[in-house]
Amino acid sequence: EVQLQASGGGLVQIGGSLTLSCATSGVTFDDYYIGWFRQAPGKEREGVSFISSSGGSTYYRDSVKGRFTVSIDNAKNTAYLQMNSLKPEDTAVYYCAAGPYGSLRSYEYYYWGQGTLVTVSS
Repeated sequence: EVQLQASGGGLVQIGGSLTLSCATSGVTFDDYYIGWFRQAPGKEREGVSFISSSGGSTYYRDSVKGRFTVSIDNAKNTAYLQMNSLKPEDTAVYYCAAGPYGSLRSYEYYYWGQGTLVTVSS
C-alpha cells in the first residue's frame, strides 16, 4: 500500500520560512516523481514543484522560483519543500503526491498525501 504523509505546516510571518516534509512508503515505481501542490481557500489546486526520485530533476512554478527548494532523501524515503521569503499568497493547504511523471498537473499523480496547512500572516 502506497502512503504519503505531509507535515510541517504552520503559522509563519511574512518573510519567514517553513520546511514541509513528505514521508513516503510503498512506492513501487522504479523511477517516480514527488509533486508538491497547494490549494488556497476558494481557489483551484495548483502545482508548486516536483522532484524526481533520483533528485536529478526538479521544477518550480514561476511564483516560487528562487524562494522554494525541493529535495529528496531516499535513505529516509522523504521529500522536502523548503519555503523561504514566504508571502501571504503562499497561504494554502499543501499536498504531496507521487506518480511516474514529472508534472505540475495533478492528474498525472497516482497517490496523494493528506494536506498540511501553511498560513502566512503579518
